[in-house]
Amino acid sequence: QVQLVESGGGLVQAGGSLRLSCAASGWMFSRYTMGWFRQAPGKEREFVAGISWSFSETRYVDSTKGRFTISRDNAKNTVYLQMNSLKPEDTAVYYCAAVFSKPVQLTPRLYDYWGQGTQVTVSS
Repeated sequence: QVQLVESGGGLVQAGGSLRLSCAASGWMFSRYTMGWFRQAPGKEREFVAGISWSFSETRYVDSTKGRFTISRDNAKNTVYLQMNSLKPEDTAVYYCAAVFSKPVQLTPRLYDYWGQGTQVTVSS
């Protein structure tokens, strides 16, 4: 069973940066594809970025391309989301998620394990 804990959220000015971390339980972490999702008030949870277990692909939502970077460190059982040039529209609760041995999935229903979320607020 995989357990995920996000950290690194907070309040930041527009144009600033944050680095989110998601610490995972170590058992077979390297075989799990990882994704970041976000959910703003009154909106559906949406895909932000994902990285496959094999490192063969990364995917991003169009609105974050060129600003966000997903990475993972299997030795530390951790996935990261580097967020640069933040905009007020990025304000949301950010969640990491895991699914075993699959290509990057774009819909929340296809992920099996979720963290508790970390809030990101970008002020204008």
